[in-house]
Amino acid sequence: MTMTFRALMTSAALTLTATGAFATECIAPANPGGGWDFTCRQIGKILYDIGQVDSPVQVTNMAGGGGGLAFAHVVNERNTDADLIVAASSATTTRLAQNAYGGATADQVRFVGSIGADPGVIVVAADSPFQTLNDMVAAMVADPASVAFAGGSAAGGFDHLKVLQVAKAGGIDDITGITYIGVDGGADAITQTIGGFTQGMTGDMSEVVGFLQSGEVRALAVLTEERVPGFDDIPTAREQGFDVVAVNWRGLYVPGGISDEEFQVWADRLAAVAESEEWKQAMMDNGLAPFTKVGGDFQSWIDGVVAQTAELSREIGVIQ
Repeated sequence: MTMTFRALMTSAALTLTATGAFATECIAPANPGGGWDFTCRQIGKILYDIGQVDSPVQVTNMAGGGGGLAFAHVVNERNTDADLIVAASSATTTRLAQNAYGGATADQVRFVGSIGADPGVIVVAADSPFQTLNDMVAAMVADPASVAFAGGSAAGGFDHLKVLQVAKAGGIDDITGITYIGVDGGADAITQTIGGFTQGMTGDMSEVVGFLQSGEVRALAVLTEERVPGFDDIPTAREQGFDVVAVNWRGLYVPGGISDEEFQVWADRLAAVAESEEWKQAMMDNGLAPFTKVGGDFQSWIDGVVAQTAELSREIGVIQ
């Protein structure tokens, strides 16, 4: 995976979005627009606005390999750079768990924290016979193939894994019998469910809000630790007896070679962003729910998520 900085600079996937002297750089491992770019720009702006850094944060867009190019750059070229932060999400840990970064592992960097998340959700058509998550899982226990799901990620992706986690929590040992259809985005997945082609849809809250408001679908569960503000009528999976938390978290990692003291500086800075009114407004404006895990506790949580994702991925044959 070793890449020279010259090779990275000549890659068409690398776009520098700011120039000049900056003390802090945030790498968004994708092109402008989308979740990682949002994370860098919002957190970077707030860090400066609330005085956590002394100068504006430079945002560098480094697309390639679903985040793999940026990961390799950090590990091989910037391993001790304490002024570098990198946007990360559930997609980062899923790809690391599935060895999608060419042998890279999560312990090569240090995950600082998450300060917001797009909640995972399971919905059904308005006329579905399933009234609760327990109804759906009972049908799956009786016949796993009888309940098909659509989601906006490919087979083995994060949407697929949400369903498998619920199935495992419901006592289904052979999760390979569960039908999952990966389509191009959450809206297409909902269309499959409304049309009766699948019995359920698995995705993120931001994808289903309009359909919930129009009454075309019902949410059986939100996959968060607590009910989502503004959607207080939707019970969590945990409330219904399924210990599953699956959110598309938004956060940061830093180079693996920085010191514990330097890591703690970033943990404290990110915690300050999480507590700021500016970030609370950004979450409200962009449909995110609070999901704050910062510092060593977050690193431990990441380790557990990677291990669980790898286990599920092996069971369904995504990795060996």
